[in-house]
Amino acid sequence: MRPLRPDEAGPIGQYRPLALLGEGGMGRVFLAVAPDGRLAAVKQIHPGFAHDAGFRARFAHEVDASRRVSGAYTAAVMDADPEADAPWLASVYVAGPSLREAVDAAGPLPLPALHRLAVGLAAALAEVHRAQLIHRDLKPGNVLLTRDGPRVIDFGIARAAEGSELTGTGAIIGSPAFMSPEQAASAQLTPASDMFSLGAVLVMAATGRGPFTGTTAAQTLYNVVHASPELSGVPAEVRQIAEPCLAKDPAQRPTPAQLLDFLGPVPPGLSPWPPAVETLIARQEAEVRAALSWPVPIPPAEPRRARRGLAVAAALGAVAVVAAGTIIALTRGGDEPSAGAQPEPPRLAPIAETLSADRLRMVDPCEVLGDERVRGLGLLEPNRDGFGVHSCHYENEDGDRLEVALGDRADDGATESGDEIAGLPVLVSTLSGCTLSVSLPDDPQLALSVDDHAGPSGEPCENAEALLTAYVERLRAGAGTRNLPDHSAIRVDPCSLVDDRTMNDAVGAVQDKTVERLHTCVWSTTGGTVRLSVDYVFPGAYPDEGYGPVDLDGVRGYSRLVSETSCAVTWMQRPMTDRRGEAVRLQYMGDVPGHPCEKAIPVAKAAIATLPPA
Repeated sequence: MRPLRPDEAGPIGQYRPLALLGEGGMGRVFLAVAPDGRLAAVKQIHPGFAHDAGFRARFAHEVDASRRVSGAYTAAVMDADPEADAPWLASVYVAGPSLREAVDAAGPLPLPALHRLAVGLAAALAEVHRAQLIHRDLKPGNVLLTRDGPRVIDFGIARAAEGSELTGTGAIIGSPAFMSPEQAASAQLTPASDMFSLGAVLVMAATGRGPFTGTTAAQTLYNVVHASPELSGVPAEVRQIAEPCLAKDPAQRPTPAQLLDFLGPVPPGLSPWPPAVETLIARQEAEVRAALSWPVPIPPAEPRRARRGLAVAAALGAVAVVAAGTIIALTRGGDEPSAGAQPEPPRLAPIAETLSADRLRMVDPCEVLGDERVRGLGLLEPNRDGFGVHSCHYENEDGDRLEVALGDRADDGATESGDEIAGLPVLVSTLSGCTLSVSLPDDPQLALSVDDHAGPSGEPCENAEALLTAYVERLRAGAGTRNLPDHSAIRVDPCSLVDDRTMNDAVGAVQDKTVERLHTCVWSTTGGTVRLSVDYVFPGAYPDEGYGPVDLDGVRGYSRLVSETSCAVTWMQRPMTDRRGEAVRLQYMGDVPGHPCEKAIPVAKAAIATLPPA
């Protein structure tokens, strides 16, 4: 992944590139953002292919078929334009190394991971074949390992290049070490060709080498067509899967459904990959977060255009941040304006970036408005003595009181009001006064909301709308950013503090993990529920009554036996002032009476070990 050059920064359809993920013989792949804020992998085809009418027709056909492919083990196609000057295809972006990268870095996969890989590949091919596609290029580089399993990418794209001017009529498209004998011989292909590739990929994952790899590409192709597969070192459990797939006769190979029947179900809640691969996944996620903070270069100047055109181009730059805490600086630089010149208003950041969960964790909700007056409400004074890390109460001279909450759980009973703020639908609930909210683009289950419980002046929904509108605009201008130290737990996604393996060992197999609020995560496991939250506390009254001291691997913490099945653990992560500190609270709630603190304390220690030391 590398930063964009100016000539790469222009929009691709409605997608705005953020970084270059890679280049190949068919084109370039960009990390980009979709109009709805999702991250996408956009493959822009080499311009040379665009001059081939046959390629365009095949590409359009394969794109139409690819749109029908769904399932947990594929990266779904989001959009495409076969008629563009440089045809392109956008798929959902998933973070994770390719199988090739994982094996090169961490070695062959262990048996449980190989089983999970085989199930994922078979399920993905079942979906591809259901859409009447043949992948044609299933290889380790087209299998991504993500936190919840493998993903097969680039299905059907190789078909579009066959017979084009750039590849030559009759050219073989694919990877020699992983293609089927019939593909190597340029014969008619059936879905069974992909099953041969699946077998070869499994052998590589189990041993680090392909079953037919020779010293040259020509030797490899000969081996694929004529030689028996080299299966020494392949575990027996993998060999009994791979060997039938590698039959020279396509009719002798199993179908994806038959392979899935043989493999059986995958155990729930287990981390699919060894720790070294999990580290690679985390590293790639960190690279994406870093890329989202890179300044986007200005594309080369185009012929003069109206300022409205510039505004449209800026609107196309909506950036979805998965786990980044920085906002791209979009303020004017250079010399002071000359006498009589009107200073430009601050440019507003894309709404998807502004309201990303990671950006909002860096926001002090009581510092967003500053001294700005709000239409219809005047100057609103925040209550800075409140203890909500993600919320703030405001009051004006007329006694109107409103509360802003960043990243609360979205109200299931809210309905769309018909209005929009920065392109996002406004949701309304009037059960008590008026609550208006907009969902966070990267997690629609969370929302930015304003509550007006019918203050003394004005209509509650009018007041809430005025404050919500002003608040979003100020956030887009970069207001309210906290200066948090590295060891602050407020800036961290709470669900990242404890990995699934630790939770499995301490409590039980993880079945679900939910961000309940920006600073609260809930794990549902086979052994009970764990809730971890970060909030402000008043040091003079901390901890609450009933807590006793406990050593958390050198950190002074406190625990409390709530009941025979529940235990709470807390520690002060960061003293701030004599009136405010930052504390982490964790509660385990089980179903079986016993020693609940024996389950809660190891989870608390794991969270402390993940955070930078205070």
